[in-house]
Amino acid sequence: MAKILPLATRAFGAEPVVPDITELAGWVADHRGTTADLQGFRLDVSLAPQLDSGITFPCAGGLFCRGRILESLAGLSDDRNSAVGEIDVDPGALTGDALMLAAQRKEVWCALPAPHTLGITDTYYGDDDEWCNALTGAYRTLMRAMRDAGIGGHVLICDTVEETEISALAGKKVFFFAPAPGRENLLTLMEYQRQVAVGNTMLETVFDLAGEYELHRLIVTDPDDDGIRLALSHLDPDQVIAGGYCTDACDTYWKELVKSAVYVK
Repeated sequence: MAKILPLATRAFGAEPVVPDITELAGWVADHRGTTADLQGFRLDVSLAPQLDSGITFPCAGGLFCRGRILESLAGLSDDRNSAVGEIDVDPGALTGDALMLAAQRKEVWCALPAPHTLGITDTYYGDDDEWCNALTGAYRTLMRAMRDAGIGGHVLICDTVEETEISALAGKKVFFFAPAPGRENLLTLMEYQRQVAVGNTMLETVFDLAGEYELHRLIVTDPDDDGIRLALSHLDPDQVIAGGYCTDACDTYWKELVKSAVYVK
């Protein structure tokens, strides 16, 4: 008799909407003594529905963390759009965020925008390699401070996959996630990571490339039945994960992801 079995699920962050003043004020009142500001609110509401839905590997944060990172960097112009001096870091606010998240789920991961998505223009270093080293070095320091405060690892969300960034930062505790990678971006991801996340329509491309690159695990984002069957025709169930990145209606999104993360044996 056929059995319906669950797949593990993994989050890559969320983009919760900015709350109205009344909602934010109520949340701040309930969280006195923590980093009770808009960033803290959005981190909290990005994570809570995942925990309620039983996501196997939850991940708070998202692109909305851009402001917090910019606040943590010294050497930027007043409008935070350009580098006008040597980049330095003050991880205090991000450490506070990490402590808040770790209190809710030990070793939870946190999603941040990848360095190039910050949109900072270099007007100080004048050399692409020096500028990249400065920015990726700052990220290493910030992420290390967050891990020391209880974060398990980081997802770096990117619109394009910059090889200079992924070669400098990718590792066991840093995962690069492109929500909609094309073939070229996928090539770069698979060169530096032994696991990748793609939607149903890119699965054939992944398996076309799998002969060239070592693939240990595949995360299928927003999987449908056909996508899961295709993934399991190439990999064992413990190598396939259902992934999600919520940009709307997260209360129902994560529940639907868990519901879809099954296969028949």
